[in-house]
Amino acid sequence: MSKVFVFGHKNPDTDSICSAIAYAELKTKLGVDAEPIRLGQINGETNYALDYFKKEAPRFVEAVSNEVSEVILVDHNEFQQSADDIRDVKILEVIDHHRIANFETSDPLYYRAEPVGCTATILKKMYKENGVEISKETAGLMLSAIISDSLLFKSPTCTEEDVAAARELAEIAGVNAEEYGLAMLKAGADLSDKTLEELISLDAKEFQMGSFKTEIAQVNAIDLNDVLSRKDELESILSDAVNKKGLDLFLFVLTDILNSDSVVIAIGNETKAVEEAYNVTLENNSALLRGVVSRKKQIVPVLTKVLAEK
Repeated sequence: MSKVFVFGHKNPDTDSICSAIAYAELKTKLGVDAEPIRLGQINGETNYALDYFKKEAPRFVEAVSNEVSEVILVDHNEFQQSADDIRDVKILEVIDHHRIANFETSDPLYYRAEPVGCTATILKKMYKENGVEISKETAGLMLSAIISDSLLFKSPTCTEEDVAAARELAEIAGVNAEEYGLAMLKAGADLSDKTLEELISLDAKEFQMGSFKTEIAQVNAIDLNDVLSRKDELESILSDAVNKKGLDLFLFVLTDILNSDSVVIAIGNETKAVEEAYNVTLENNSALLRGVVSRKKQIVPVLTKVLAEK
């Protein structure tokens, strides 16, 4: 059997990287020649996890069809979030926990999407279903993915399944979930060495909402002023991105991981939709969203509904 690439979305987060590694490892143990790859730069949080559990980062691949004809997607399904040449390869499987949109294949495939907080939670079940033991290092990466996606179990996307999976994985990995998790999140929230251009692409996803093309980037921080003190320059960079990509809206979400609130900066022709969706008034293109930390559950669905009805 020819090699299969396993990868998450562009601008990968910890779940995309760690789940790609974990699932490629499972597929390999089941006799598949699977290699985890990445579609973008690795962030500080993910680097912390990889270093802690002594795992190599997947190599960066720009055009997947240059090397393989078959792929497996984890942690995403929307084509605009995937490899640029995703339509040139056969998708064998999708393992995901997001909405399904802009996705179609010409052949049948294995598709597993569950309403849990993290792809790694699904993968843990798949290891058990296949009778494959999870190594200490891989368990640590899967735990890291759950902690990242759930903001250490504080996100509204977090389910009892995620918490239970994390507890079991922490035991296998030999770490305290809370202590390790807080250190990992703090590593990811250190923005001191990041340019604003890097910040808007660290964890950015493009969405088609009705007839509108949007991009939503989310960054976790401990001190929001590290970013907000550069707000004018940030808005200029966001405006450039809107013009360059032909976006109707760019929503930059700055999440306070200690207080579980987010500040949003909205740029584009459809900023009124942000006010309507979250019942706020933008002041200088910005607003505070109290209690909002999840792009998947609290930001995307509400904004999609407003834009889809326009």
